[in-house]
Amino acid sequence: MDKWFMAVVVGPDRPGIVAKVTSALFNGGCNLGEASMTRLGGNFTMMLMVQHDGREKGLRDLLAPVVASLALHLHIDSIKAELHHHIEPDVRITLFGEDRSGIVAHATATLAEAGLHILSLESDVAGSKNRPIYVLHIEGAALEGVPSLESALSIIASEGIETQLTPVDTVMG
Repeated sequence: MDKWFMAVVVGPDRPGIVAKVTSALFNGGCNLGEASMTRLGGNFTMMLMVQHDGREKGLRDLLAPVVASLALHLHIDSIKAELHHHIEPDVRITLFGEDRSGIVAHATATLAEAGLHILSLESDVAGSKNRPIYVLHIEGAALEGVPSLESALSIIASEGIETQLTPVDTVMG
């Protein structure tokens, strides 16, 4: 079994999604690689690396009953697995400020120019309905070094966004 697919499932959050989808895959003879699952604003999404002997259509047919029963949407792509090929984060960045359009686009572009390889990004809207605060958490690899990122963060801070950069010490064992 050497064919790998990325299966992305999105839909309204409810208990049992992970159990039902992964059980269907297991019962269909599939193997899982890496997975990422999260809840966003009342919706649930998961990305699963799935090893499957058949074609994409066979995998889609295997998941179709579960996806339909839970009112989910399914997207599948053939992929190169690259298991055990990890880039470890060496920085954690937190940004927050008054919610407005363009925060993520501008901040990530500025950080990318400074050499940040984003490995994980999560955001949330905190505060209140009348005074929303946008919060952005990023983990990444500082390819150009921490001083370059500190310079980029000073640009972002000059635009009214609070910034925090924390080095991450990763222990490999």
